[in-house]
Amino acid sequence: MPGITRRRALTAAAAVATTATAATLVAPGASAAGHHEPAAPDSFDEVYKGRRIQGRPSSDGGHHHEHGGAYAVFVDGVQLHVMRNADGSWISVVSHYAPVPTPRAAARAAVDELQGAALLPLPAN
Repeated sequence: MPGITRRRALTAAAAVATTATAATLVAPGASAAGHHEPAAPDSFDEVYKGRRIQGRPSSDGGHHHEHGGAYAVFVDGVQLHVMRNADGSWISVVSHYAPVPTPRAAARAAVDELQGAALLPLPAN
């Protein structure tokens, strides 16, 4: 029986690479079929370190600053723009590089970061 030739080795390697690529391309589609959008977090209204923080699902999904899955957060009545990351964590314009698990935690982190300063509304473009 003759040994493996260079041509046969390259053909086998190409076949394995093609199979692996096809499996990789099919897998995301298969997992996406069972994907569902997580439920909106519960509403909250509390005083945290002397500041009133509120959060609630928002019906204003068309607002161009709305990135939190239609969820609105306020600090002393001023909207804190929040965004939900792909991994389910939340960030705000005040604490953009410190993801937190909930919008309530994002509001509290913003209050901590503001250190008593007022939250200024973002201007509409």
